[in-house]
Amino acid sequence: MEFTAERIQQALTPRAARYYERVGSTNEVALEWLKMGAPDGAVVIADEQTSGRGRLGRSWQTPPGAALAVSVILHPRVEFVSQITMLGALAIHDTLLRFGVKDSGIKWPNDVQVNGRKICGVLPEAVWDGDRLLGVVLGLGLNVRVDFSGTELETTAISLEAALGRPVNRLELLAGLLDNVDHWYGLLGRPALFEAWKSRLTTLGQMVVVGEVRGLAERVDETGALWVWDGGELRCILAGDVALGTDEHGH
Repeated sequence: MEFTAERIQQALTPRAARYYERVGSTNEVALEWLKMGAPDGAVVIADEQTSGRGRLGRSWQTPPGAALAVSVILHPRVEFVSQITMLGALAIHDTLLRFGVKDSGIKWPNDVQVNGRKICGVLPEAVWDGDRLLGVVLGLGLNVRVDFSGTELETTAISLEAALGRPVNRLELLAGLLDNVDHWYGLLGRPALFEAWKSRLTTLGQMVVVGEVRGLAERVDETGALWVWDGGELRCILAGDVALGTDEHGH
């Protein structure tokens, strides 16, 4: 068992951290903590997550001992909120690189994939008091040793240990991931963050399907929007499920 409250506290000090053996959703806990005045960079970690949320209302299950389920509390300037998604995807991508994963890329807007198979989930949620931003919770779920064989996700999802072919220490992984979150958080709103995210995207130049829009993924802009040429006009897509080619489901 890599995770205990003591080990996490030791590894992450002086960062404020709360660890749960089992929780419904780390984002839910972090959102409540944020409203109570959590400091910048505070994290909620769970060994098992029973009702985590993915994008577009999907569930994200985290079996005990098999994944990283982390929510980071951030206090960005309001004009940079749209880039928190980029920050999360970059932090995961760079962590995979650090651990030796070569064939990873980002499927717009924030699905980090290895050989075209999804390895993580990224879910930022902003908290507002009227028109005042209280902060953002950045939820990160990374498959470490989830076994997808024999499931409906066998061909579309992958775990880090399967990609590497060796065991990974989740405490080291957690510390490395948070280092990368801090690094990119420090570059929020600067060209370097956008350019890095854009350079890791695998979606540009591909035929994509987003809702009713089908066409060529031409470019992205600093807000994270995707511009798709549908044969008649350039369409701006703010968020949604991008499926490549004729696959209309996304993952």
